[in-house]
Amino acid sequence: MTLAARLAAFLTLLLLAFPAAAQTGDIAKGFQRFLETDIWPAAKSRGVPRPIFDAAFKGVKPNLKLPDLQLPGDAAKVEENNYQAEFQSPSAYFGESAVANLAARGRGLLATHRAVLSRIEKETGVPAAIIVAIWGRESGFGAAKIPHNAFEVLATKAYLARRKEMFRGELLAALEIVADGHLKVSEMRSSWAGALGQPQFMPSKFLAYAVDADGDGRRDIWNSVPDTLASIGHYLQKAGWVAGRDWGFEANVPDAISCAVEGPDKGRPIRDFVDAGVTRVSGRAFPPGELRAPGHLLMPAGRNGPAFIATPNFYTLKVYNNSDLYALFIGHVADRMAGGGAFNGDWVRVDGMTRGDVARMQEKLVVRGYDVGGADGLPGFKTRRSIGAFEASAGLPPTCWPSQSLAARLK
Repeated sequence: MTLAARLAAFLTLLLLAFPAAAQTGDIAKGFQRFLETDIWPAAKSRGVPRPIFDAAFKGVKPNLKLPDLQLPGDAAKVEENNYQAEFQSPSAYFGESAVANLAARGRGLLATHRAVLSRIEKETGVPAAIIVAIWGRESGFGAAKIPHNAFEVLATKAYLARRKEMFRGELLAALEIVADGHLKVSEMRSSWAGALGQPQFMPSKFLAYAVDADGDGRRDIWNSVPDTLASIGHYLQKAGWVAGRDWGFEANVPDAISCAVEGPDKGRPIRDFVDAGVTRVSGRAFPPGELRAPGHLLMPAGRNGPAFIATPNFYTLKVYNNSDLYALFIGHVADRMAGGGAFNGDWVRVDGMTRGDVARMQEKLVVRGYDVGGADGLPGFKTRRSIGAFEASAGLPPTCWPSQSLAARLK
């Protein structure tokens, strides 16, 4: 390359860098204005002292490496890739070694904390195994490292995320937690989404549901196992857990029952499913009390994975984390702690679809009149059953799962 060519290339790179640097500087200035003119007045009205506010944001800058941000001037878009495990491949999410290991460790902790868990179960109606499964999934029973500065994460997302208002509320709740004396500013560590402590509560959920179960006068979900377990139980109780009911049952669903009838809004007495030919994979009958109660078909991977009859408690688990795979993981691990076995059905590995791919498929289904529950790139039950309905209309066997071949048909 000639000297002139090298100089031209250098100048091109320099010109490209200037707008990015200028944008970063503008974002940083806007971020500081946002904290001072929006967050500080709101925090002050909640009783947050100025020294705590200043300490929380000392040296804090917007973290542009966080996922799911929308920078000023950028068009609204769905993230191309999935960052949360709960919204990725079902076959990868339910790796048998990880599930078996978590269940084995949880079984031991059920015995270790039997007394406190029995008390919590009696007070909340939430099974001990469900509580321990959540504890394990969220923080490895308290062993996981929580790497991020909570104020940096929450402030960045309150300023730049697509769900700004939600994160603004969480940021103010985090400031309130420190102002109330639960933690020091330096101790406020979180996940990349702003979740706190061993049960990974968002700050507003801490304020609403955290419990002092060890009687020391503090609601300590960071260091106290009794507080952590009781807080999880209290959360699920307030979210609507129905005492005495299971979360669901793995089932054999005949081909005559379409995967396109999945979903909690298509619930019916479980006896109706039995009369239509649905059986439990265990070979046992559904409990008599469950037969009279409502349930719904759940096929989180369409016909590419196990099928279930789920109860309303399954959707209570989704209040904790709004993912079918997450709720199923918790219920399954809890069953394994109680002596249950692995899934009977196989999770079939299918061709890869990014979150962006799924969003584009959802948009095409919406144009055709299907209800996908929003083109967010996440294949929830409305998307799955809309895919099944489209497949049936096209003369295809319904799979109720996004695929590259189906995307090609929708063009």
